[in-house]
Amino acid sequence: MFMFLMPATLLANPVRIKDLVEVDGVRGNDLIGYGLVVGLNGTGDGLRNAPFTEEIMANILERLGINVTGEQLRPKNVAAVFVTAALPPFSRAGSRIDVTVSAIGDAKSLLGGTLVMTPLNAADGQIYAVAQGTIIAGGVAVEGESSAVSKGVPTAGVIPAGARVEREVEFEFSSLSSLRLALREPDFTTAGRIEQAINRSFGRRVALMLDSGTVQLDITATGIGSPAHALGRIENIGVQPERRARVVVDQRSGTIVMGSDVRISRVAVSQGGLTLRIQETPIVVQPNPFTDGESVVVPRTNASIEEDAGIGLAEVPPGTSLSEVIAGLNALGVAPRDMIDILKSIKAAGALHAEFVVR
Repeated sequence: MFMFLMPATLLANPVRIKDLVEVDGVRGNDLIGYGLVVGLNGTGDGLRNAPFTEEIMANILERLGINVTGEQLRPKNVAAVFVTAALPPFSRAGSRIDVTVSAIGDAKSLLGGTLVMTPLNAADGQIYAVAQGTIIAGGVAVEGESSAVSKGVPTAGVIPAGARVEREVEFEFSSLSSLRLALREPDFTTAGRIEQAINRSFGRRVALMLDSGTVQLDITATGIGSPAHALGRIENIGVQPERRARVVVDQRSGTIVMGSDVRISRVAVSQGGLTLRIQETPIVVQPNPFTDGESVVVPRTNASIEEDAGIGLAEVPPGTSLSEVIAGLNALGVAPRDMIDILKSIKAAGALHAEFVVR
C-alpha cells in the first residue's frame, strides 16, 4: 500500500551547526582484520570446505609454541572471520571501540563464540587496534535431520568495546589557523546562513562561504587561540537549513514521501486500465457403453477483453503548498498503487517541480 508522509513544513527549532556540517580533516578510519572464533557449539567451519580456517588455527597454535605440523585438524568449534571497526577521530591509545565480526566460511552460527586476539589494520597497512572478546550474535539457528529454522543472521555479531586502540592517527589539530566546514547536504542558502550566524555570534567577520558545500573559518580572527575551543562555541549555533524539493518513492515498501517545497504546475491527467482474461473449461467426452472408443478431452476457451472506465481527463490545479498538491492528486480517485506511475508521468511532462528519487 502506498502512503503519503508529509514532513513538517517549518522546523520548530533551528538546527545546530554540528548537525549540518563535518569539519574538514576530522574523520575516522576504517579498520579490518582476519581472525579466528573459538568455542562454538559444533557450528563452526567445515575444514574441508574452508581450508583457510585450518591454516590460521595452525599459525595461532605455532605462535603459542604448539607444533601441529602434519597434524589433521578437524574441530567443529572454530570459524574464520573478518573483523571490521571504525576508528573515531581523536581516539587515543588505550581507548576501546566496538567491532563487528562476520564469518567468511561455512560456519552456521557464531553464537557463544570468542574472538581470539586479532590485529586490525588500516589502509596504510599499520596496526591501529587489537580485538578480542565474546561475540554477541544477531540471530539464532536450529537444525535437525530434515529441517532447519533460523532467525536473524547468526553468522555475524558484534563485540561492544571489543578492540583496544594501540596507535593514534597523527593529526596536529591544535596548530591549525583555519578550518573548513563541509556541509553534509550542499546548499548555497544554508551555507550563507551558517556564515551569517557565525559572524553574528562573534560580532566580526570570521567565517566565509567558499561554495555551496564549504564555509571557511578563520581561527585567528575569532580571538580564541585554540581551534577546539572555537569549534566548541560554533557548533551549537542554530541555523535554519534549506532543503531541495524532493519526491522519494520506495517501491519495496510502497511509500511516497513528498517534501514541503514540492510544487506541481497545472496539468491534466487521464488514467485507465486494460484487462485481458482467458478461461479454460475443457470438456471430457466419454464413449458409449460397451464400445471400443476412448475418452477424449475437448478444449474450450473463453477469452475476453475489458477496459476500465478510468477517470477520464482530470485536471490537477497548480499547487502552492504540499497540502494542495496532495489534495489535487487524491482528487484523481485512482488506486494507491497507480500513484507512482502518475507522478512519473507528471515529472516527464515537466509539471512536477522537484527532484524525483526512486529507490
